[in-house]
Amino acid sequence: MAGRDDSSSPGRVFFEFIPLGQQMRVAAIDEATSAEVVVIAPLTATRHQMQQLALAKLKRKLAGGTDPPGPGAPPRSRYA
Repeated sequence: MAGRDDSSSPGRVFFEFIPLGQQMRVAAIDEATSAEVVVIAPLTATRHQMQQLALAKLKRKLAGGTDPPGPGAPPRSRYA
């Protein structure tokens, strides 16, 4: 990716693909900030789809967004 418009747009991004059984672990790392996110994708997804998913998560992280809590996680308190 070329250029940086703002802090939510990653510059150069590195992708790491590690197969885990019937899934693929995909890490996206922003070169400038060293911010890293990981997604797990099915092997049936294309490499491009896996990269787009990881890149979207990385952009969300750089924008200061938070991921929704996973299943079974306690509800977030308004004041905590």
